[in-house]
Amino acid sequence: MKRRDLLKAAATLPLLPLLMRSGTSLARGVGALATTLRSRVRPGQPGWPTATEWEQLKRQVGGRLLKLEPPFAHGEASQTLKQLDNPFAVGDNPALTQTSGWANAWTSQPSAYAVAAESAADVVAAVDFARRHHLRLVVKGGGHSYQGTSDAPDSLLVWTRHMNQVSLHDAFVPQGCAGFVAPQAAVSVQAGAMWIDAYSAVTTRGGRYVQGGGCTTVGVAGLVQSGGFGSLSKRWGTAASNLLEAEVVTADGEVRIANARTNPELFWGLKGGGGGSLGVVTRLTLRTFELPEFFGAVNLTIKASSDAAYRALIAEAVSFYQRALFNPHWGEQLKFYGGDTFEVSMMFQDLTKQQAEQTWAPFLAWVQARRDCRVTKPFEALAAPARHLWDAEFLRKHLPNAIVPDDRPDAPRHHFAWAGDRDQAGWFIYGYQSAWLPASLLQPGRQTPLVDALFEAARHFGVSLHLNKGLAGAPADVIARARDTATHPQVLDAFALAISANGGDPAFPGMPGGKPDLARARRDATAIEHTMAALRAVAPDAGSYVSESDYFLHDWQQGFWGSNYPRLAAAKRKYDPDGLFFVHHGVGSEDWSPDGFTRLRT
Repeated sequence: MKRRDLLKAAATLPLLPLLMRSGTSLARGVGALATTLRSRVRPGQPGWPTATEWEQLKRQVGGRLLKLEPPFAHGEASQTLKQLDNPFAVGDNPALTQTSGWANAWTSQPSAYAVAAESAADVVAAVDFARRHHLRLVVKGGGHSYQGTSDAPDSLLVWTRHMNQVSLHDAFVPQGCAGFVAPQAAVSVQAGAMWIDAYSAVTTRGGRYVQGGGCTTVGVAGLVQSGGFGSLSKRWGTAASNLLEAEVVTADGEVRIANARTNPELFWGLKGGGGGSLGVVTRLTLRTFELPEFFGAVNLTIKASSDAAYRALIAEAVSFYQRALFNPHWGEQLKFYGGDTFEVSMMFQDLTKQQAEQTWAPFLAWVQARRDCRVTKPFEALAAPARHLWDAEFLRKHLPNAIVPDDRPDAPRHHFAWAGDRDQAGWFIYGYQSAWLPASLLQPGRQTPLVDALFEAARHFGVSLHLNKGLAGAPADVIARARDTATHPQVLDAFALAISANGGDPAFPGMPGGKPDLARARRDATAIEHTMAALRAVAPDAGSYVSESDYFLHDWQQGFWGSNYPRLAAAKRKYDPDGLFFVHHGVGSEDWSPDGFTRLRT
């Protein structure tokens, strides 16, 4: 566009509110032009909706429009503080997020208004309103985003928390796919449901398995759109790879069905392309599987007495993993930290307690034969019937210390968080990085460089190998389904996702006593950088997992999606050409300023 034309267009901007309300063809034409020229509108600026217009939206959504206030304002601060260690209570507050911020990156700040959606029609009303008035739009279900994508100041929030229904199917066929795919067992989950809602319905009551996240309070929709790894993804694949169909509201306000034959590019993009970039998902349908007989867990901690002993311990752990655990039976974490400590926190499926103990016997014998390695947390293997893994009543009786129930008087009985996840409620991130580690590093001739890298990494800060977040070692059908998703292709050949991270207590703006320790944050972020640099020395082109990654990642398009990014960008242009949906480092976000308010290029 020539400079003179640009100035002419800019001159019309003060008239836009009047023109947009006129309903004329001229108004529609100018409105289309405005989406590519002007910034989104903030409160107090010309074009911000009037009180009458907000009231019209409120009536349209059945009164479910909320004007949000800072969560620690006025007299509510004490009650909000009391509930900050309860992730269910945090999620039930539209002005809060499960992460309170990230040092030098972002802090949790509520939207100006929220539509507490209960139906796809409510979502359509919110999307249409944001598009017409050029508002910053945010979508939140579970609110666990480390990158701060679940909130933004001066925005309109589509809050799907109350859309939490779960329905089981014995023989589901996606719309328009009759005759092309066989009916299969599945579960439909609304966008606001948490994984504990899905697990309670599918496994505890239904006797089947659905692949979801390890943390029970994570939102189903956000996890699926990011890729989604559970504790045992090497057996059942990613959540995204098991998506059969989605209902989604796109930027034009249309409710669309997306599956392998209907809107297939939208469907593919929703399978790992990141939440909040292509539309607002309102319902997902996922395949379910037969349950194994048992689920179980193994825990162990060992401390080495010297550098030489620690290096030998790491070498034996890597070799043992490759020999005995690199298969669909095992998932979760091996941790290296403190310059001398090795910790096992793993899960298994389809093995008895005795079989798990037999599997680990050679490694334990190796440790016991050495005088320079000391067991500080004894080996423990637990197993239970698979149907009880998320059974709150069973866990209250047999493993009460493993769970933290939602203790509010009116809370559903099936709602609980794992005790190990509770410290993430409201946490403030100091640093967080991840990298896919290729399975080639496990080959006998490549293990020494990996061992050296882990030894060096643990000297700086420490690292966890999330063995369930790499699909190498999975069955062929799992690999094939994951290949047909937008997730970074490196996941297919990775044996683990390496994560180094740390954070502190909640630090919401305005929170009494909630000032983050920024000096410590800087120290930890630097140490985490050194830790991950040691691992990237042996995996120099390693990508990152979009949901668990560095906020400051430079080449994020390549890092999150690799060769899949051009196809994702094409889907973005097709379904959201004007960029209504924006999240930090989301598909198409390079066209906008970091806050998502100003378009940088068209």
